[in-house]
Amino acid sequence: MLSRIPARSLTLCWMLFLLVSCAPPMANRIPDPHDPWEGFNRSMHSFNDGLDRVLLKPLAKGYEAITPTPVNTIITNFFNNIDDLMIAVNNLLQGKFRDGGSDLGRVVLNSTLGIGGLIDVATGMTFDKHDEDFGQTLAHWGVGQGNYVVLPFFGPRTVRDSFGLAADVPLSPLSWVQPDLLHYSLVGLRTVDERADLFPAERLYQSGAIDRYSYLREAYLQRREYLLYDGHPPREAEE
Repeated sequence: MLSRIPARSLTLCWMLFLLVSCAPPMANRIPDPHDPWEGFNRSMHSFNDGLDRVLLKPLAKGYEAITPTPVNTIITNFFNNIDDLMIAVNNLLQGKFRDGGSDLGRVVLNSTLGIGGLIDVATGMTFDKHDEDFGQTLAHWGVGQGNYVVLPFFGPRTVRDSFGLAADVPLSPLSWVQPDLLHYSLVGLRTVDERADLFPAERLYQSGAIDRYSYLREAYLQRREYLLYDGHPPREAEE
């Protein structure tokens, strides 16, 4: 089942793992109302970070060392083109027909003129790229956020986004790839490629002076709020 999770979701989780470690004792913290499961979440956070340190990060460093920048860009474009199809589906499910049409236009242009998505020609033709998933679709139709939770392997979520993740699995075109060897190869390539792309951002979070778990939690929740309102959250949400 885990092998069929979209690589984009996996890689986002690895990105979020980067901020872990050096957390202060639980007794010194003020409980967060969005995070009543903090004890469990911190344990999962540390577990996921360990997987990143011993497995994914070394693979990504090796990949970065042997992959020329133009090839890296081509690989990223290819998987972004796959993303655009799922983004289009979620925009249409939310009734955002203009954005959904633009996403479908991106897929058509990049799959044809862009040689199977290897070149991103749509962005230069003013077809904007969006960021939608089924968690956002559930929110659009009134499903409450629920508690913050850190899932093993998949990282930070809310309860709503966890259900969204389960819906994203069958929608992902990567889930349809056969034979299994090709599927696993594509998922692995994408995960390592996106993890390598995060090294510049990782260098910004080297200080151990902050509680990185709390920082990550707030960053995740604020980013989701930003995406749910398409970049225009209400003022009280921003505060």
